[in-house]
Amino acid sequence: MLIQRSHILTLYDVNFHALPVTEPLISGTVYPIQMLDKKGNNMTKQALVPVANGSEEMEAVTIIDVLRRAGVAVTVASVSDSKDLKITASRGTYIVADCSIHNCAGKAWDLIALPGGVPGSQHLAESTVLDQLLQTHVKELRLLGAICAAPAVVLGEKGLLADKTATCHPQFYQSMKAKEVDTESRVVVDGNCVTSQGPGTAIDFALELVEQLCGVVKREEVASPMVLTTSPTAYY
Repeated sequence: MLIQRSHILTLYDVNFHALPVTEPLISGTVYPIQMLDKKGNNMTKQALVPVANGSEEMEAVTIIDVLRRAGVAVTVASVSDSKDLKITASRGTYIVADCSIHNCAGKAWDLIALPGGVPGSQHLAESTVLDQLLQTHVKELRLLGAICAAPAVVLGEKGLLADKTATCHPQFYQSMKAKEVDTESRVVVDGNCVTSQGPGTAIDFALELVEQLCGVVKREEVASPMVLTTSPTAYY
């Protein structure tokens, strides 16, 4: 919990025990909110969103934005071998990652969410570091999300959907390797795996990730000001 009075910022744990702030704080600066337990351990959910040249920008940005609206700490990682963190998305939009995927190796994430796009999904599939992260992530039964081409090109080809019902972009229905391919649902949840169809379902997908990670109340809190219905008062 973060409580601010004037320019004094104090962190409290869930039992309202004051915790020390180890870094000097500057008035007017925006600091990320972190939930800490009574031992000072970070309770903020951590999500990894890998991106590559050719990633679908609507999907990538929507996932990142909606998760951050929910208070999730999102790390955007480029799988490119280039030291330049700027990637060119599928429609020519530039996205600057927070770091290289190599900086994420060996870390545990509450969520890994894969945007789609071609050839972006193929580049994600070819990353050995991301592959290692995904294999460990699935073994530990942590939340995994993929949209558009990514469920088929990345998860399906790696055998990570062998026991899952999943969906993907209609272009990949026939080739996706999954226990069952759901061609009707915009978003499919099967255990710890969430999949979705494409750019037009990206908000639904991202909100489902919020619900799975943070609960239905947080989902409603995030969705409300986004006006996701024809009725302007439906969420108020």
